[in-house]
Amino acid sequence: MLKKCIFIIGFALMSQPLFAQLPDFTEMVEDNGKAVVNISTTQKIAQVGDEENDLPQIPEDVPPQLEEFFRRFFQGPGRGFVPRETKSLGSGFIISSDGYVLTNHHVVKNADEIVVKLNDRRELEAKLIGSDESTDVALLKVEAKNLPVVAIGSSKKLRVGEWVLAIGSPFGFEQSVTAGIVSAKRRSLPGGNYVPFIQTDVAINPGNSGGPLFNMKGEVVGMNSQIYSRSGGYMGLSFAIPMDVAMNVVEQIKTNGKVSRGWLGVQIQDVTRELAESFGMDRPYGALVSKVIAGSPAEKAGIKIGDIIVEFNGQEIETSGELPPIVGMTPVDEEARVKVIREGDSQTLEVKIGLLPDQEQLAASENQEKIVNRLGVVVSELTAEQREQLQVDKNGVLVQDVKNGPALDAGVRRGDVILRIQNHTIRNIADFEEVVSNLPVEKSIAVLIQRRGSPVFLALKIEK
Repeated sequence: MLKKCIFIIGFALMSQPLFAQLPDFTEMVEDNGKAVVNISTTQKIAQVGDEENDLPQIPEDVPPQLEEFFRRFFQGPGRGFVPRETKSLGSGFIISSDGYVLTNHHVVKNADEIVVKLNDRRELEAKLIGSDESTDVALLKVEAKNLPVVAIGSSKKLRVGEWVLAIGSPFGFEQSVTAGIVSAKRRSLPGGNYVPFIQTDVAINPGNSGGPLFNMKGEVVGMNSQIYSRSGGYMGLSFAIPMDVAMNVVEQIKTNGKVSRGWLGVQIQDVTRELAESFGMDRPYGALVSKVIAGSPAEKAGIKIGDIIVEFNGQEIETSGELPPIVGMTPVDEEARVKVIREGDSQTLEVKIGLLPDQEQLAASENQEKIVNRLGVVVSELTAEQREQLQVDKNGVLVQDVKNGPALDAGVRRGDVILRIQNHTIRNIADFEEVVSNLPVEKSIAVLIQRRGSPVFLALKIEK
């Protein structure tokens, strides 16, 4: 009996430090819960008829004098386009005592009415001050004073493995609290080129969007925005917008009424292990430039296809996804230092950052660009998967498109891999561009391609 008591006491003493290490979130929730709000939106959509009946439409060939008769016969009096309301729910948090509220752009997108429900059950109609789809940030304003506010922290100081807490309204259940740890930082997601997301394992579900992510100091370090899910619900992967990004958007909306971003003017991709070897790098890192847009800041600064951007304004670039957010937050017209690896040597270029054009302008300018090489082909680097599929061990560039020109006349097709031009081995895009720019005119040129696993020589000639 004595031994059993000693064992129990010993186990309790051993367990006490383990329990002591677990965080207590109660005070944090009590201090900050009042500044977290529920956001409901209403959008009016016009539809024909009503929600209960599928009404036939008036025939298009009806004479004008009979149109009223058919309208009454088919649709009944007063029927036609009637508004249908759709509602959505989300979360948000108060960042100033005079009524500024932060939430996600997708929570309030296309909303005709936005209602903010406070912790004390008051419901206030909100005005949309501005929003930014690229970062998924929206700024609202309600008419109220002396509101509780959250403390804004910096996501830069956040560490992987650190405890974090979320408050929101999943599925409409207000003031729900969940906790977890930071799983990773600076995550790049599809459609989120200008946001280095914070990844956590905090349980987030529909309705949590726009809610705050707190660190253990009670500071908001992120805004919950997305989840990775195959079912529509939480699966252990949640993503939050860093507060440094969100507050940058807020300041721009307040000051200028819109968001402006820095622009370099390049298309980039990750450096794979095979590409790193072909470029003479000891390991894969950086952002490989696959295209330089004509007239862009990058072109004016001398950045070339095949350059690998490894540092921007002193910040190291490990993956291509890290570059766009850094460039986007750089002020327009600021001089930036860009360190690149070119043909095995590193050099630093000075770039005057431009203003990011909207997508329509960018697409229009790209469509107007002339073919950048004399052969009339658009090429790209080969990924590891493409090499395996096309049976190309090393070297070569992939033909993405063939325009009118010497290559088309010679029989080069989309999907071919260009391995050699004359006696020059084509290791990458930089080799390809250099060799093509120096080809003679009015002379037959041998081009070795690989098609469906078989090498084939083609002869082409560049006209004057």
